[in-house]
Amino acid sequence: MPSAAELAWLIPVLPLAGACLVGLGLISFNRTINRLRKPVAWLLISCVGAAAVLSYAILAQQLAGAGATEVLFNWASAGTFNLQMGFRVDALGAVMLALVTTIALLVMVYSDGYMAHDKGYVRFFTYLALFSSSMLGLVISPNLLEIYVFWELVGMCSYLLVGFWYERDGAANAAQKAFVTNRVGDFGLLLGILGLFWATGSFGFEEIGVGLQQAVAAGTVSNGVAVILCLLVFMGPMAKSAQFPLHVWLPDAMEGPTPISALIHAATMVAAGVFLVARLQPLFAPYAAVQLTIAVIGTITLFLGASIALTQQDLKKGLAYSTVSQLGYMMLAMGCGAPVAGMFHLVTHAFFKAMLFLGSGSVIHAMEEVVGHEPVLAQDMRLMGGLRRYMPITSTTFLIGCVAIAGIPPLAGFWSKDEILGQAFNSFPLLWAMGFITAGMTAFYMFRLYFLTFEGEFRGNDKAMAAQLLAAAGKGSGGHGDDHGDDHGHVHADHPHESGWQMAMPLAVLAVPSVLIGLLGTPWNSRFAALLDPHEAAEMAEHFSWSEFLPLAGASVAISVAGITVAVLAYALHKLDLAALFANRFPAINAFLANKWYLDAVNDKLFVQGSRKLARSVLEVDSKVVDGVVNLTGLMTLGSGEGLKYFETGRAQFYALIVFGGVIALVVLFGALG
Repeated sequence: MPSAAELAWLIPVLPLAGACLVGLGLISFNRTINRLRKPVAWLLISCVGAAAVLSYAILAQQLAGAGATEVLFNWASAGTFNLQMGFRVDALGAVMLALVTTIALLVMVYSDGYMAHDKGYVRFFTYLALFSSSMLGLVISPNLLEIYVFWELVGMCSYLLVGFWYERDGAANAAQKAFVTNRVGDFGLLLGILGLFWATGSFGFEEIGVGLQQAVAAGTVSNGVAVILCLLVFMGPMAKSAQFPLHVWLPDAMEGPTPISALIHAATMVAAGVFLVARLQPLFAPYAAVQLTIAVIGTITLFLGASIALTQQDLKKGLAYSTVSQLGYMMLAMGCGAPVAGMFHLVTHAFFKAMLFLGSGSVIHAMEEVVGHEPVLAQDMRLMGGLRRYMPITSTTFLIGCVAIAGIPPLAGFWSKDEILGQAFNSFPLLWAMGFITAGMTAFYMFRLYFLTFEGEFRGNDKAMAAQLLAAAGKGSGGHGDDHGDDHGHVHADHPHESGWQMAMPLAVLAVPSVLIGLLGTPWNSRFAALLDPHEAAEMAEHFSWSEFLPLAGASVAISVAGITVAVLAYALHKLDLAALFANRFPAINAFLANKWYLDAVNDKLFVQGSRKLARSVLEVDSKVVDGVVNLTGLMTLGSGEGLKYFETGRAQFYALIVFGGVIALVVLFGALG
């Protein structure tokens, strides 16, 4: 009987098969399949569930000490060239498989409640299964070329899901923005892959690392070219994992349904970039310039995301910029040569961020009962407040997520973020300082979100505020309509209600690892590091020192507590007026943060408007020059034809006279030249 690792190819195939079956049904028997909402949903949930069971079995084998399994076959051959495809399972892949299937399964169960009344319910579940399959295929890919195939499939699925409510201009524009921004990074990735194949003759992860070093040592490739190839490859993760300056698509992706936000931000699309950088450590590690670039970009990203999150009023946008910031921490770890720390933060972050996003979806779902289906109203925290009284499960799990991401021990975020800060302190002290300051900002803005949403008085019935928000957004009064319900924005209740079991259960399940999973990465006995890199785990345990750990950890906790204290004083006790202390005193800085560092405006001016201007110029050239040449050719042909038709008399004597005249003319010409 084959082992679980030998059956790993089934993990992406099972959700893919379900998605293809339902997709073909939608194409062929649309009305019938759309009526079978629950059977279709549970079929696809079962496919992902079976993939999850197989993933857990593979993870258990890796925990028991099993080695890597790689199965390859020749996909294309030409002479001595063989292009191999297949699948690979190792400790890193096993962790990612278990993580992706777990989050995807919980998101799908949650979606059964969240999307219950949406007219695109079946289509949504089909996209979810296809998205999960694409990410799982990426995880088990054995080389860069196969990864690129699934990389593009992940991008395609994100386009479909972010733009799921394509009738809304915001969703359609966000999907296009995500697609185009990721194409920029993917073009760099493709160039890098082709360049590495030129330099090394291989697409394999270890082979390209060794081959590039040998090429540099032999002088066939210069060190500068090697660095450029590595940075081109890194452009792919920069876009997928929303690193500065290619991060701009991620906050706009909030236009998609909230379950998609949870899946993209926790375990699939944004995790793909961090995973690829971890997978390519053999390639990046020998080049200090590449590592420094990754670390610096990660640091800029973590500070940028946190600073913008300070001013957000939209609940989902606040969480989105939080994700940007946390992805920066992961990239900082990769740049410090600590992929295990980066992957550990990816895992812990996946659980509490999925819980936070699903919690925000629960809040929005409940708010729509009061304010209607207009996202401007349902997602704005200025119309929330006091929800803890109505939504105890959602509020409790959201609070757990806030404590976890703030880095308060013993919850998960403390252990993973502290490990990254420790590595940064040893490698790049200046970057550590930025990460340290950002830790305090993170604690502040997360508890700001919590207090504005769940504490105080409920503000959802404030008609004046609702009208003001709609006017600011350029909309009329009243609900938007059929976003994910069929009640067309009608208001049903005076206050929100707790969500049903399909939405509450995943929140409760995710709360457990958000609290406990960090204990697997304690620096004096890191079982997570022992799984991914036993040698590094042994070194960590051997060199661990309480005298080094406690000051850094204590400082990290202290600045997080300081951030929480400021949030409590400002938003819970109302003892601190931040508008008077900061916003009114420094309006330029406040506007800079509220306008997202003006990066969207810069991109619009340089790239959107610039490309339109270039397109208009090309159109001018096409219409006046190219079309002019074509039209002139046509006119000349028409004119010459009109003139020559008079020589077509049908009389042979006339034709002979013309030939004789031509001969005489040639004789005279040659005589004159001679």
